[in-house]
Amino acid sequence: MKKMFNFTKLQIPFLIMSIVIITAFWAGTAARGWFNLGIDFQAGLNVQVQIDAADVSEGSVREALSGFELSPQVQRLGTDTVGEYIIRLGVEGDETEFQQNSEKRLVSELESSFGAGTVSVNSSSFVGARFAGNLARNTAWLTIVALVLILAYIWIRFKLNYAVSAIVALLHDVLFLVGFIGLFQLEVSTATVAAVLTIIGYSLNDTIVIFDRIRENTRSMKETNFAEVANASINQSLSRTLITSLTTLIAVIAIYVFSTGTIQIFALNLIVGVVVGTYSSIFIASTILVGWHNSSVKKISKKMHAGPKAVEAEAKEKKNQAPAVKQSADEIAEATAKKKRAKEKRKKKK
Repeated sequence: MKKMFNFTKLQIPFLIMSIVIITAFWAGTAARGWFNLGIDFQAGLNVQVQIDAADVSEGSVREALSGFELSPQVQRLGTDTVGEYIIRLGVEGDETEFQQNSEKRLVSELESSFGAGTVSVNSSSFVGARFAGNLARNTAWLTIVALVLILAYIWIRFKLNYAVSAIVALLHDVLFLVGFIGLFQLEVSTATVAAVLTIIGYSLNDTIVIFDRIRENTRSMKETNFAEVANASINQSLSRTLITSLTTLIAVIAIYVFSTGTIQIFALNLIVGVVVGTYSSIFIASTILVGWHNSSVKKISKKMHAGPKAVEAEAKEKKNQAPAVKQSADEIAEATAKKKRAKEKRKKKK
C-alpha cells in the first residue's frame, strides 16, 4: 500500500510559519528603504555602449562610473570578448539638464578609464519620471486585474470557497516573492513583473490540479471527513506536483548559473517563486479550503440543532400574543358599538 503523508496535520504550523516569514521579509524591506527600483520604474538614462579595450568587465565598468551619485546598473551583452554593455543611470538633479549632459559625461568617464576612442554609443533612451510612474501604476493594476479574473474563473469552474482559497494562496506567493526581492534589494524591473505574473500562473496551475482531485474525491469518498479527503487528494497529486516543480527548477537554475544581469535576477525570482508556489499549493490553499469547509459545516450543524427549539419558541410566542391581539380587537368592536348606540339615543331625543 502506498504511504500517505498527513499534510493536513502540518497545515496550521506551516501557515503560521508563512505569516512570520512574510512579515519578516516586509519589515526588512521597509528597514532597507523599500525597493531597489530599476530604470523601468524611475526616471533615468539607458545607454548601450561598445568598449574596445582589453580586460573590460562589468566590475571595471562600474568602477569607472563610480563618480556618478547614483550607482549605475551595468549589464554585459554576450561574452566578455564582445565588449558590449547596457548602462542604466538614475536621474541626478534637474531632469532636462541630466538628459542633455549625462551621455557625454558617461562616455568621458569610460574613456578616461579605458582609453580615448575606445567607447562608442550604439543606442540611448531616456525614461521620464511621468512615464516611470505610469508604468508602475499600470503594473499594479495589471496584477490586480489578473487576480480578479483568476477569482472569477475558479469561481465558475469550482465554487466560491475554492476560488477564495486559491486567491489567498496566490497572494501568499506574491507577498513572499516581492518581500524577498525587497529584503535582498534585487532590482525591480519589467522582468520582475514578468517573473511575478509567471509565478502566479505556475502556482495557480498546481493549485487547480489539487482542487480538481479534491472535487473528484468528495464525490467518491462521501462518508469520509473533508480534511481526510483533502489529504488523500494532495498525496495523489504529490508525485505530479514534485516532478513538475523539479523539472522547472532544473531549467531555471541552469539559466541562473549561466546568465548575468537582469536575466540572472529574473531566474532567481523564478527559483524562489517555483518553490513557494509548490509549497503554497500543498499547505496554504488546502488549509484555507479545509478551514472554510469546517466553518460552513459548523454553521449548518448549529442551525440544524437550533432549528426545532427556535420553531417551538416562535410558536409559544405567537400563542402568547394571540389573546392580546384578540382582546384588543374585541375592545375596539365594543367601543365602536357604544358610540353607535350613543348616536342613536341622541337622534331619538331630538
